[in-house]
Amino acid sequence: MDPTFISKVGERRYVMTQTSLQKKIVVGVDGSDSSKEALKWAISQAQLSGDTLEAVIAYDIPMAAYGGLPNGFDLGTHSRNLAEKTVAEVIESTGAHLEIPIKVIENNPSVALLKASESADLLVIGSSGHGPFAGTLLGSVAQRCVHHASCPVVVVRHRQDKKFK
Repeated sequence: MDPTFISKVGERRYVMTQTSLQKKIVVGVDGSDSSKEALKWAISQAQLSGDTLEAVIAYDIPMAAYGGLPNGFDLGTHSRNLAEKTVAEVIESTGAHLEIPIKVIENNPSVALLKASESADLLVIGSSGHGPFAGTLLGSVAQRCVHHASCPVVVVRHRQDKKFK
């Protein structure tokens, strides 16, 4: 049941539904366990608050690939497929009934998420992804987003990463 807020000014009544108060949650996904936990958290938050969700996946063509990617390999398509698979898997595991639009961005993941934060009310990211130091407490993308995002940031650790209780 969506709450309705009624404001009376003079003799006029204004009705604002929950949708007019919705905010936007952007969540970074990359297929890692940490990003799946972030997506689960974001889904839960969106269900509690009634906010909308958008999943963002970014890819950057590595310098080593300038010699050429395998014939017929499209990194953008691969990234979209990975994001779609991740989102579908997490939605199924949570039992949520919602659609999450996916935005695929060709750019450094930090830059892409910082840009996405400009139109978001909340940015949700995993603590670490697929980089060379995936086991660190806070990955480079998360660190950069925490310090430079245009909105509040929630960093979610993968449950198996939790060493301290």
